[in-house]
Amino acid sequence: MKKRNKLQKFADIQRFPNVYENFHHDQPQLLGEGGEPVSLRGEWSGEHFRNNQPITLELACGRGEYTLALATRFPERNFIGVDVKGARIWKGARLALEQHLTNAAFLRTRIEQLAHFFTPGEVDEIWITFPDPFLKSGKDNRRLTSPRFLDEFRKIMNPGGVIHLKTDSPELYAYTLRVMRTYEHAQLEFHQDDIYSQPLAMPELAFHTYYEQMHLLEGKTIKYVRIRI
Repeated sequence: MKKRNKLQKFADIQRFPNVYENFHHDQPQLLGEGGEPVSLRGEWSGEHFRNNQPITLELACGRGEYTLALATRFPERNFIGVDVKGARIWKGARLALEQHLTNAAFLRTRIEQLAHFFTPGEVDEIWITFPDPFLKSGKDNRRLTSPRFLDEFRKIMNPGGVIHLKTDSPELYAYTLRVMRTYEHAQLEFHQDDIYSQPLAMPELAFHTYYEQMHLLEGKTIKYVRIRI
């Protein structure tokens, strides 16, 4: 396929039946195929996926490698990749259509907006794969494992739901462990500072994103944290 520029990709995803976009932060509204307004809050399984399977989100999904890998490995679950960048989502959404992965969809929005598009208890699991660690001073509250974001995730997750963090950042890993020592609304269930130094704790950890492949080539260790809400 001829390489497509950003404007072409934006036009493509407006036609994709597995992508939903929100362009307004003050008045959130999802647009579906053809730019038509849709209301999926509380209705993702019934209206989009047409089943009653549990929902997993991949946050800051980028090109959607983890979303696609999980959807392929677990056809009995539904997966939604979330990212604010449409050009990133394009690749994962296109591949999902080509591979007939009907249990994979994509949502273009800011992560802070999730409660506008999911009802309490609608999400069973969240994967956070190689997010920006926001290392500059004063940026802690932008980290996806900060109390601010954990509070947001609790609004849409089933009690007992699981959050997975996979990162190459020792700073984000250490920060997350510190947060979990004082955060009262979730439990630190498992953590490992080098997942490939021994047999994998779970098979899903074997999936690689584009960024993880780069980190491994640079000799970085990959860390993992599992949190139960």
